[in-house]
Amino acid sequence: MLLQYFDSLEQGITAKLEAEPESASPRKTYALELARLGKELYSGERPVAWCGVTAPFDLLRAMDVTSCYIEFVGAMLASVGAVPPFLQLAEDAGYGADSCGYHRAVLGAARRKMMPVPEFLVATSAPCTAGMAAVEELARYWNKPLFVLHVPQTATPENIAYLAGRIRKMVEFVEEVTGRTLDPEHLRDTVDKTNRARDLMAEVFSHARHVPSPVGGKTLKNFAFVQPLLMGTQAAIDVAKAFADDLADKVAQGVSGVEGEGLRLLWIQNRIQFKHPLIEILEKEHSAAVVVDELNDMFWDPIDPEDPYTGMAARAISLPLNGPIDIRVERMKKLAREYRIDGAINPCHWGCRQGTGARGLVQQGLGEVGIPVLNLETDCADPRNFSEGQARTRLEAFLEMLHEKQPSHSEG
Repeated sequence: MLLQYFDSLEQGITAKLEAEPESASPRKTYALELARLGKELYSGERPVAWCGVTAPFDLLRAMDVTSCYIEFVGAMLASVGAVPPFLQLAEDAGYGADSCGYHRAVLGAARRKMMPVPEFLVATSAPCTAGMAAVEELARYWNKPLFVLHVPQTATPENIAYLAGRIRKMVEFVEEVTGRTLDPEHLRDTVDKTNRARDLMAEVFSHARHVPSPVGGKTLKNFAFVQPLLMGTQAAIDVAKAFADDLADKVAQGVSGVEGEGLRLLWIQNRIQFKHPLIEILEKEHSAAVVVDELNDMFWDPIDPEDPYTGMAARAISLPLNGPIDIRVERMKKLAREYRIDGAINPCHWGCRQGTGARGLVQQGLGEVGIPVLNLETDCADPRNFSEGQARTRLEAFLEMLHEKQPSHSEG
């Protein structure tokens, strides 16, 4: 099913671009590379590794392994409207219906044989131990080798050195399982591509901060969610450059991502993956623009090609969803200042300590800098308990409140 989906997606976009080159857009480039990654996962041409979110995907790419975090599958199933049967299958197998929908979807998909059996798995303790447990469960289910990366909560020199050492051990593990030796020159080239993509991503975020912002609510949807999977490849550079060039042109021309941009909003954690009307309500009825997502932020430094494991360790630890909540809240305050936002939307993802678990502290912290937060209780990958009417009512009340207190945004 998913191989057919990715294959059809690639063929459709390619045919469209060949017939109408003028229809090229950053989102098409993004979707095309996503389709190619999906096909690669399901093609059987390379060893596959299912991983946690903070695994070093570029390092695995340097070892000629196709890798992906498991949540990607849950998001894809939700986005195409196919996720409910897999959620139900996992629940029938004993997994709690109030646990994370991304993980339930993956566990159900594995049981329905919708996922390629990997050569090995890499679990990570960040951003959540539930994700680590899901990867461990999949390793047991498939009876495949597992490596665990325990990601420290704070970026002290000692913690970075510890994780760098574990990443080196992971390389030895992969070499033993696959029989492939890491080529230092291949790794150097991979790190170079990662750094080039990183710099372009920083340009993208810089353009998005402009007033009015050139981004609409869907422009950078899942951008930082998917880019890590492409890191170390030309695809990551191509996607980031497409967005950077497009947004630079729009800024130069004074083009707004949302016509008559009024309210500027921050979206917290990750997007709701299934079909919903919230972005359309924001833009069409209230001229409100989601100008920044919490994860669309350049939170890691370039990686030193002479010491890549240290840089990769620091990158993993610095993920906004890892570590103490006060550090995360301070990052959100920084985004609020930089993007001059009026309010924030938090989907409060079920079964998630960063979503539902952190909602009160996030709301309190942003409130300290005058940013109201709308908490929407939902599972970002499970549409079965999403009440469109209730969400619309709460969203509209929130937006009316923001309109009443809205300041004027100006350049500067």
